[in-house]
Amino acid sequence: MTIPSGWTLAIDTATGINVGLAHGGQPVAARSEESSRKHVELLQPMVDALLADAGVVLGDLDRIVVGVGPGPFTGLRIGIVTARTLGFVTGVPVRGACTLDAIALRWFAGGDFAPPPPGSDVVVATDARRHELYWARYAPSGERLGAPEVSAPADLPNLPTAGPGVGAAPTLDAALLAARIDDLPDVGLEPLYLRKPDAELPRTRKSALAGGRLLALPTPPTLPR
Repeated sequence: MTIPSGWTLAIDTATGINVGLAHGGQPVAARSEESSRKHVELLQPMVDALLADAGVVLGDLDRIVVGVGPGPFTGLRIGIVTARTLGFVTGVPVRGACTLDAIALRWFAGGDFAPPPPGSDVVVATDARRHELYWARYAPSGERLGAPEVSAPADLPNLPTAGPGVGAAPTLDAALLAARIDDLPDVGLEPLYLRKPDAELPRTRKSALAGGRLLALPTPPTLPR
């Protein structure tokens, strides 16, 4: 793996608001906010403060990483649009990462929490609301097995499970994500919603009803030729 020599900014808004900075493949600093309803108000100021505290300006960045979920529609959209806009302004590449992969990365990296049980597959889960979880299964090597899914908690595999969806460490470390992005698969920049938005267009046209019966429309007159 080639360790980048410059600055990498990471943004993830699938689980709250997370921003992180790395330099030369080493985590530098991170900021997080648990609020899931203030992305527009908080994300850009958090990025600005993170860069300012490190003495970095946008022009110093070599690349930008953004979490593409799975996560709720609004949070993901704001995070991805912000990252792509910053990439356009600075002229640096933007790379997508699966949010569950980023959390698994921290779990397998160790820290102030219990590591995954040796030799066992594990599950990383985040809150999907509606009494459901976003989750993915990981091998003992840390490699994700299959695509992320969304389901009721009872439908998860009977395996050791961690992540913010089950109230257990680890949470996402955006600075570690920025530093170790090359260890994760490139998943592109399309958001992973995994389920349809709450509001959808009707699949069939509704009929005008009168007393439970279809309204009969008059037959247009035949015009003389």
